Amino acid sequence: MVIDLPFIWAAIIAFAVLAYVILDGFDLGVGILFPLFPEKRHRDVMMNSVAPVWDGNETWLVLGGGGLMAVFPLAYATILPALYASIIAMLLGLIFRGVAFEYRWRTGRAQYLWNWAFAGGSFMAALAQGIALGALVQGIPVANRAYSGGWWDWLTPFSIATGLAVVIGYALLGSTWLVMKTTGDLRDKARSLSYIAALATLAAMAIFSLWTPFLEPLYLKRWFSWPTAIFSIIVPLLVLGCFWLLLTGLKNNRDSRPFLAALGLFILGYAGIGISFYPYIVPTSVTIWDAAAPDESLGFLLVGALILVPLILAYTSYAYWVFRGKIDPEEGYH
Repeated sequence: MVIDLPFIWAAIIAFAVLAYVILDGFDLGVGILFPLFPEKRHRDVMMNSVAPVWDGNETWLVLGGGGLMAVFPLAYATILPALYASIIAMLLGLIFRGVAFEYRWRTGRAQYLWNWAFAGGSFMAALAQGIALGALVQGIPVANRAYSGGWWDWLTPFSIATGLAVVIGYALLGSTWLVMKTTGDLRDKARSLSYIAALATLAAMAIFSLWTPFLEPLYLKRWFSWPTAIFSIIVPLLVLGCFWLLLTGLKNNRDSRPFLAALGLFILGYAGIGISFYPYIVPTSVTIWDAAAPDESLGFLLVGALILVPLILAYTSYAYWVFRGKIDPEEGYH
């Protein structure tokens, strides 16, 4: 039996990217919402809600980026030059918010600066991720196995709109996370924001579901030709189901349900992108088999991945288990 190593590695990297989006998405969302909670006691609890897990969440970004370089070097060499600006902006945003976690607790006079570093870094990282996604979806020009576009090709109305949509989606994850983890007036305000963010996220998903298929003939064929057209019916129905669970969870004070439903919306959106892309890793120019390293390298690296990925899943799950439940505002984690 022949093992399709490029396909296996594509699945591993796709899982790593999804894990990063849904895990780091909510703590970026908490930062995005920071300016809407001006009281210090609320901000302290908000940061404490993500303090035990935020750095572990970013492990998946390292795995996804490092894995792409190691196992799909052609894709890495093609995508990175096209997205340098947005990737650098994302990394700067992550650096600012990471430093803010440490410095905010150690200063009094300049605490407002680190509040803005946390909020601004979160917004910048989310916007840059969305812009990078939009630039990738709209297509990266490739010639002679190299990026053939210009410095500003990533900056289009579609990529900017995608960046704003990701900010809205992360705000939804952040607000529902706060509903699940906090109590009192903080939880009540987060609940109100969740309604707004949920409606905005659903609207953004609808807009991009209609916009994306007309960017490339391949996308249009995938979504409106048999048999893949069946997903054009199934995915929207599942999205509406998650949206209903989210709203009823908020209405009935089922505090965990809205967050889980919001994660479902992101997973469905990610699945929709995968349906549009596959088997391309650089749409619509380079397939996963074109971009893959030699099978010998893929097999060697797979041994390490089969050890490393379960370990990351184990310690991530353990961290969330240890810090489960509502936060006590009098204790915290800082």
